[in-house]
Amino acid sequence: MVAGEDVGRSRALTRLAQQRNRSRTPEVVAADSTYASAWTFERRVMKIGIIGAGNIGGNLTRRLTALGHDVSVANSRGPETLAGLAAETGATAVRAEEAARGAQVVVVTVPVKAVPDLPSGLLDGAAENVAVIDTNNYYPRERDGRIAGIEDEGITESRWTERQIGHAVIKAFNGTFAQDILDRGRPAGDPDRQALPVSGDDEAAKRVVRALIDELGFDTVDNGGIDDSWRQQPGTPVYGLRANAEGVRKALAEASPERTEDFRG
Repeated sequence: MVAGEDVGRSRALTRLAQQRNRSRTPEVVAADSTYASAWTFERRVMKIGIIGAGNIGGNLTRRLTALGHDVSVANSRGPETLAGLAAETGATAVRAEEAARGAQVVVVTVPVKAVPDLPSGLLDGAAENVAVIDTNNYYPRERDGRIAGIEDEGITESRWTERQIGHAVIKAFNGTFAQDILDRGRPAGDPDRQALPVSGDDEAAKRVVRALIDELGFDTVDNGGIDDSWRQQPGTPVYGLRANAEGVRKALAEASPERTEDFRG
């Protein structure tokens, strides 16, 4: 929750974008879930807490408030530093320890190295069965330093995050360009609709998150549990990929569990 918290994501995604040919529009495929039509008719206005107001957190605040959700947003520097974002969006700027109060969805979007410093009992006041979204990426060389719990134990980044906050998470948005959240949302069935991978062990929470992503204008591909979320970590084929559901499934299938040199500490 510091200025420039998304620098690692931005640099890594930019490198990948430069390496890929993105000139062709993906082929039309069916959405990867039944949530699109269901969410259209059963949409709920939810209370959502966003912890971290960098590029991803800020743009999720913009989109989710525009969709009518009740959003509270926090960073490490205090609500007074979020006055501009609050005025722009209608979100409520709060302290980090207040962001989850009553929330049905909480988004944790801070540097991985900052996760252990989040307030104790962060989710104590959240709604029952709160869905927690982890958008984070581990950048040992560019930002986070080496984290032994991730590298020595060989666990996924999101499993490590779960241990720090004491709650199951749903991994989503971690390989998404922040600007795409604003610019690339499309109605269900649109030939240019992009898909995002989603991982998590809590199936009920995953359904909530996938429905919310659908509302934002993206299809989703279920990538299994948190132990499978290495398939969408930095350096994998799906990381930074702009593709439809078929392209995302293919990229997930091609992933290797070995962490690439650029993303090892």
